[in-house]
Amino acid sequence: MTEDSSPVVSPLQPIHLLSDSQLLFWRGPAGEALWDSVRASKAAYIGASNGDLLEFYSIFEAAMDVAGISERRMIRAAFEAADRDFLGEADLILLAGGDVERGWKVMVETGMREAISDRYARGAALIGVSAGAIHLGSHAVLERPDGSHELGTMLGLVSLIVDVHDEERDWTKLAGTIELLEGTARGIGIPRGGGLVCHGNSVVEALRHSVYEFSFEGRALRRAMLVPHA
Repeated sequence: MTEDSSPVVSPLQPIHLLSDSQLLFWRGPAGEALWDSVRASKAAYIGASNGDLLEFYSIFEAAMDVAGISERRMIRAAFEAADRDFLGEADLILLAGGDVERGWKVMVETGMREAISDRYARGAALIGVSAGAIHLGSHAVLERPDGSHELGTMLGLVSLIVDVHDEERDWTKLAGTIELLEGTARGIGIPRGGGLVCHGNSVVEALRHSVYEFSFEGRALRRAMLVPHA
């Protein structure tokens, strides 16, 4: 009997982290698009972070037209049975932008958190836009009414602390958090119009614009740039 040396193919699809919705419609110089690496026919939209606003969902619908995905549905914050069933079959899940803490509270209290993780493990592609990108990371810095900050646990499907469109403040909050954690986490700052694709083998790739990487090495904060492939 010979041992099978065939490679094990991971069922995991890429996770796309987007600073905003621009990359949903973008094509690169060679005609490449985000949708080239996504295999999906049934798409679910989670708008918990923005209160299920229809104007945000309309952007998602326009993006699904570009992707050629006709079967789609808004998964509302109430997470009723029909939405639960659809999410359980979706092979693409988009987590929309809005307020990070508001969206996370809904996902935890309704069971969406577990449903999203389960679908990803069973082969669904994930896209996080703005707050949704932060949700897919390991932790988020949450601001309290008194001005203080607290580090909250997120979905953790990407082993990074993610921040978005904070380049005007030079990623001060993200850099401070990574420095405070002293090597226990790595941070990624995604500027406006940019994104990051995370493959199942832990390979990350910047999309459209360079992204900022923060880590703590020795006793110092290290900053690097991840540059998109030419």
